[in-house]
Amino acid sequence: MKWKQIGSVIVVDKESEDISQFLEFPDVTTVVQIVNIKGRTRKPVVKVLYGNQTETIHKENKCFFKLDVSKLMWSKGNTNERMRIANLVQKGETVVDMFAGIGYFSIPIAVHSPLNKLYSIEINPVAFHYLNENLILNKIQDKVQTFLGDSNKITPQLDADRIIMGYIGNTWEYLESALECITEGGVIHYHETVPEKIRFKRPIYRLKKAAGDRKVTVLNQKIIKNYSPGVLHAVVDARVESI
Repeated sequence: MKWKQIGSVIVVDKESEDISQFLEFPDVTTVVQIVNIKGRTRKPVVKVLYGNQTETIHKENKCFFKLDVSKLMWSKGNTNERMRIANLVQKGETVVDMFAGIGYFSIPIAVHSPLNKLYSIEINPVAFHYLNENLILNKIQDKVQTFLGDSNKITPQLDADRIIMGYIGNTWEYLESALECITEGGVIHYHETVPEKIRFKRPIYRLKKAAGDRKVTVLNQKIIKNYSPGVLHAVVDARVESI
């Protein structure tokens, strides 16, 4: 049985007759099974196996994330990536997080980096609610301005030295908006799920195609994790400049 702990909640991938091992953990109040994941916002359908408190506060990298596991997904596989990005942000930068969720990238960036300003965009009202709660929880609300809505409409109205595109699905459909927002010499962190055989080839192609006549320099390319059989979750860091 696969499982992960999110704050005081244990999440298992299938129901087990024996969950007693988890009840011995001193800080565990609830055990749930993920039955299904629905829609673009990846809303979990869960079955509560023990307890009744699905809202919790998870601590990671000295940051606090409040969420309800019956309403929102949490990916532990991106833990290192979230801190990698936070450590890349330079003093005085303006950053746009196009798919902020509850603050997966935004919170570590605002807590750990010397940035100037962070704009966090989220379309899901439930995630947006927790995003704003988490800014207060981490005492960083003065550093971050949040927007509820579609990144394709909001991002082009902003200017950024660095853009986080941490969503996977149809991320390439947002590249033109990101490129309208990025300043000269700015960096885009572009995430995509891609067949293993073409790894970074397709993400880089899509970045360069969307950039048109602008120069795209690949700074880094990395596999985050295996997404499904034969499919990888990849990220490409790229600097964008005028020719």
